[in-house]
Amino acid sequence: MLFLRRVVFVARRCEVCGKGVLTGNNVSHAHNKTRCRFLPNMHKVSLISDALARRVRLRVSVSGVRTIEQNGGLDAFLLSSSDKKLGPGLLSLKKTIVKKLAKNG
Repeated sequence: MLFLRRVVFVARRCEVCGKGVLTGNNVSHAHNKTRCRFLPNMHKVSLISDALARRVRLRVSVSGVRTIEQNGGLDAFLLSSSDKKLGPGLLSLKKTIVKKLAKNG
């Protein structure tokens, strides 16, 4: 029997601000250049949604967390940002928040 392993590649991209992997060179003192990848500072964080009254787990960069906090929390950030800038996961979360706020008045 042949069992195939399913490999899942997780994109190293922030769900909030869109930061991704950058490439460049490590340059030594002798000016030798070797290619390298600069990875964003990604973390899995639990943010509290006031409208949904629950925690939401997101994979964001530290600058994305600061952006959310500067806008007044997760709900305020999602409601103030345009739909074009949000990814599919955050867009569905925004729609559920809007429905919940419309239902509660």
